[in-house]
Amino acid sequence: MDEFRKIDLVMPSKKENQDVKKDVKDVKKEQGRINTQRRHFPKAILIILLVLIVLGIASTFTIVLPLQKTISSANKTYKQANLAMDALKKQNVDLAGQEIDKTRKDLAGTQNDLKALSFLKYVPIANWYYSDADHLLKAGSYGLDAASTLVESIKPYQDVLGLKGKGSFVMGSAEQRVQTAVMTMSKITPRIDDIAKSISLARKEIDEVDPNHYPSILGGDKIKKNLQTIKTLVDEGEILVTDARPLIKALPDLLGEKTEKKYLVLFLNDKELRPTGGFITAYAILRIDKGVIHFDNASDIYNLDNTIMNKPKAPEPILKYLPKVYNLNLRDSNLSPDFIESMKTFESLYNKSSGKVKVDGIIAIDTSILVSTIKILDDEVYAGGIKFTSKIDKRCDCPEVIYVLEDNISRPVNYVKGPGRKDLLGVLMYAIMEKALKSSPGTYWGPLFQELLKQTNEKHVLFYVYDKDAQTGIEALNAAGRVKSFDGDYFYLDEANFGGQKSNMYIKEDVEQKYEVKSDGSIIKTITVNYKNPYPPSDCNEERGNLCLNAVLRDWFRVYVPKGSEIVDSVGSEVKISTYEEFGKTVLDGFLTVKPLGTAKLTISYKLPFKVKPGSSLPLLIQKQPGTYDNTYTIKMNGRQVEQFKLTTDKEVKLRP
Repeated sequence: MDEFRKIDLVMPSKKENQDVKKDVKDVKKEQGRINTQRRHFPKAILIILLVLIVLGIASTFTIVLPLQKTISSANKTYKQANLAMDALKKQNVDLAGQEIDKTRKDLAGTQNDLKALSFLKYVPIANWYYSDADHLLKAGSYGLDAASTLVESIKPYQDVLGLKGKGSFVMGSAEQRVQTAVMTMSKITPRIDDIAKSISLARKEIDEVDPNHYPSILGGDKIKKNLQTIKTLVDEGEILVTDARPLIKALPDLLGEKTEKKYLVLFLNDKELRPTGGFITAYAILRIDKGVIHFDNASDIYNLDNTIMNKPKAPEPILKYLPKVYNLNLRDSNLSPDFIESMKTFESLYNKSSGKVKVDGIIAIDTSILVSTIKILDDEVYAGGIKFTSKIDKRCDCPEVIYVLEDNISRPVNYVKGPGRKDLLGVLMYAIMEKALKSSPGTYWGPLFQELLKQTNEKHVLFYVYDKDAQTGIEALNAAGRVKSFDGDYFYLDEANFGGQKSNMYIKEDVEQKYEVKSDGSIIKTITVNYKNPYPPSDCNEERGNLCLNAVLRDWFRVYVPKGSEIVDSVGSEVKISTYEEFGKTVLDGFLTVKPLGTAKLTISYKLPFKVKPGSSLPLLIQKQPGTYDNTYTIKMNGRQVEQFKLTTDKEVKLRP
């Protein structure tokens, strides 16, 4: 069968058989390895899970639970600290001492709880937060030491200061209590060193905390901001206590502990605004003997002016803007916006007076402290047969005490008034002191003490004492009316009423500050001051004996800005604005008028002498002129409003372009 091909049946060689067997073995081996992996895989998962569970349990006991306990303890301490702060705000010294002790115990508990997490200081990143918490708690402990020392120092004087609780001086008359307190004060004032030391230690701990550890997510930005605020407050607190320490140590001596002290008190009428608060209208000699205050003499400033011969020629601003005044008088001597510099000018004239009394310093007060003090004293004080109150008098839409003083002091008459024109002011001040000092301390002293602090903070009371250490402390408390140095933008509008009667009683001012930041960081600043007098003019015919209060304001203004600022444009000044340097500032000097029932606007643009870097803030200090009230300030940055407030005291703002 030729069609069929022959089929050869060839058996595989020995080598080929071996290769096949090897392949089979390899397949079986691989299959076995896979089967082994499959058998071991669930076991590995179990081991890993077991490890994770063990770590989870361990972390719960070593981190989570201790952390929760520490946080809970910290919250408890924080709440307790607020109770202590609340007691201090309420002037309850005894309760404050108790709450501080409780806070100290809670803080110790929190510190002990934090120790359970001490191993975190060896863990990268986590060690930052452990360290911050540790430093904050230590700072808190030092802060409590300072607060406790303060409370213990004040306790003996609770009744004298009119605080809640009984101090060590509860027997005898009010005068006797004051005398005893002053005589023992020198034993207490050294405690300020202990307070300063505690605050310094707190500051060192706070300095170790880094706000940059906290990212701007999950609430980190809030923590960062709070930490930065704490650091700033502690730094400022240390500076304040350190600088004020000489004043506190000198206080017994200033209050006549060993020898009586005399101070010249100047009354500034802020209704006729002048650079340091108001026209100098009257003066008095205040004598302090072992803490007890006496008024030896009070009189019209014109009487004192009349005792000075050969007065110098009036400076240019007076010759230029104050009509019919050609010589420099005591009453016009406070031309500098810096109170101390003004008082040096005052002294140069006062030393030539035949009526000069040797004094240990000068204190200036304005009408605000009279009104607020009378209000505290049951809103009723009698002086010179006249009743004085703080109620609004419709004849001037002002406190009645202001109208009555002006009516008796300023209104022209053809007879001699008793107790003698501006002498009435001294009689009133004496009556106020007498009513306050002869009362029970618990009745008025606390509110009066607090009001004095408030009035000083708002620059209605200014101090210049000749004790250098004490004056350093006064200036540290911003109670000396100084023009400040400042690193950043600066603004101080200082004005003088040169012949506008008492028109500052009626005029309202709004100040707007606009910043235009260029792409290169340069800044053009425009300030706009709006003046408004909504009241009708007074009948100022002196021949008819009228009381002239509201008349055309003749306003000499100076704007103090950073040194090197360059004026770009101005509108509103009735004279060309001149520029010069004073107190390390550039001064923009001009003049304008405001009529009753009228308005005026001053606008000045100038280029600041520095640039602001992208992402950085621009610090601004606005200084308040003494004798001014609640002027509204609005701040705008590149067209958007960023701040608006009533200027009651110097204010620092951080602006972000």
